[in-house]
Amino acid sequence: MADAFSPADIQDRLRPLMTPLSVRGLKVANRIVMAPMTREKATGRVPNDEIVGYYRRRAENHVGLIVTEGVGIDDRAAVDMPGVPVLHGDAASAGWRKVVDTVHDAGGKIIPQLWHQGAMRDAANSTDPEVGPRRPSGVLGPLGKVSLEPGHVERLRPDTEPMSENDIADVIAAYARSAANAARLGFDGVAIHGAHGYMIDNFLWAGTNQRTDRWGGDRRQRATFAVEVVRAIRREIGEDLPIMLRFSQFKMQDYNARLADTPEELGEILGPIADAGVDIFDGSQRYFDTPIFEGSPLNLGGWAKKLTGKIGMCVGGVGLDQGKRDHHIDSGSGAADNLGKVIARFEMGEVDLVGVGRSLLNDPAWLTKALRGEPFLPFDNGSLQRLT
Repeated sequence: MADAFSPADIQDRLRPLMTPLSVRGLKVANRIVMAPMTREKATGRVPNDEIVGYYRRRAENHVGLIVTEGVGIDDRAAVDMPGVPVLHGDAASAGWRKVVDTVHDAGGKIIPQLWHQGAMRDAANSTDPEVGPRRPSGVLGPLGKVSLEPGHVERLRPDTEPMSENDIADVIAAYARSAANAARLGFDGVAIHGAHGYMIDNFLWAGTNQRTDRWGGDRRQRATFAVEVVRAIRREIGEDLPIMLRFSQFKMQDYNARLADTPEELGEILGPIADAGVDIFDGSQRYFDTPIFEGSPLNLGGWAKKLTGKIGMCVGGVGLDQGKRDHHIDSGSGAADNLGKVIARFEMGEVDLVGVGRSLLNDPAWLTKALRGEPFLPFDNGSLQRLT
C-alpha cells in the first residue's frame, strides 16, 4: 500500500478517482461518494432549506454521488428521533424534490438511503412512543462493545413480539412505496440501509434472526427478507435506476459481531441479494483498510465486488488522519494520510467507489481542496453536529 503524501501531491494522485462511472442509467462524474450520515435536522420529519443548502454545497464541490442521510420508510416503526426525515407524505416529498432539484442544478447526483431501524428503534425518543420496534425474532441480539448510552441500551433490551407474516409483508411494501416515491421525485437511484443492526441486518444476522420459517435458517435463508425488499424496490423503480445496499459486519449492539467468518459465508449472504437486483454494495466498516478475512488485505467493499461481480464501495475513515478515526474526535488535521492507501486500493481494482463521511461533514469543500492540492480545514468535532 502507498505511503502518506502531502497536500501538494494530492491533485495528481487523485486523478484515477476523478474518472466517470456508469451504472444502469446513472452516470457519475467521479468515484467520490458522500457517505450516508444521520443529521437529525429535519423539521417535523420534512427536509428544510438548511438541509437543501447542506446537500447543494457538496454537489457544488464536485462530489460525484451524494447518498442522503437515512430516510425513514413509510412505516410508523421505521425511525425514532423526530429530526430524522421521511420519504412519504406531501410535505416531505416537496422538501425532497427541492433537494433533488437543487443538487441537479449544481451538477450533482443524489440517491436517498431508505432506513428502517428495526430492533434499534427507541420508542421513547420517537414521535410515536406507543409504537414499539419491529424485530424478526423479538430480540435485540447479544450485546458486546456498544456505542450507546447505558440508559438507551436498557430501554432497548426487553424482548418484543416477533414480526408476523403480515408485519413482514407490510415492511416490504413500505420499502417499495418509499422507493417508488424516490423515483417520482427525480432521485438518481435508491440506497438501502442494510447494516449496523437495523432492520435488514436484523434478518441477516443470526444474533437477531432465530426464525425457523422461510425468513430464517442458514445464511442464504436469512437473506430472504433482503432479497424480497430488493425485488419489491426493483419492481417499483424499473430497470434504469441503480440500487445500492449498505451492509456491515459490526452492529450497534456489538462492534465485534460478524455476519460471516469466511469469504464463502459472505458469498452465501450477498449472492442472492445481488441476483435480486443490487448494483452497488457499500461495505461499511469502521476503518476501510482493515482486512476482513485472514490471508487477504481486501476490505468489505472489495470482497463484495469479488464475490458478486457488482460495484464495490469502501468507506471508513478515508479522509481522516491515521489514529484519529474513531467517532469522537477532539482535533486533527483531516489531511488524509489515508488517501494514499485508498487510491492504491482503487488502482488495483479492489473497489470502484470511495465513500467519504466525516471529512465532508467537516468541510463541504473537502474534495475541491483535495483537487487543488490545498490544505484541509482542521478537523472540528463540533462540525459533526452542524449542517456546515
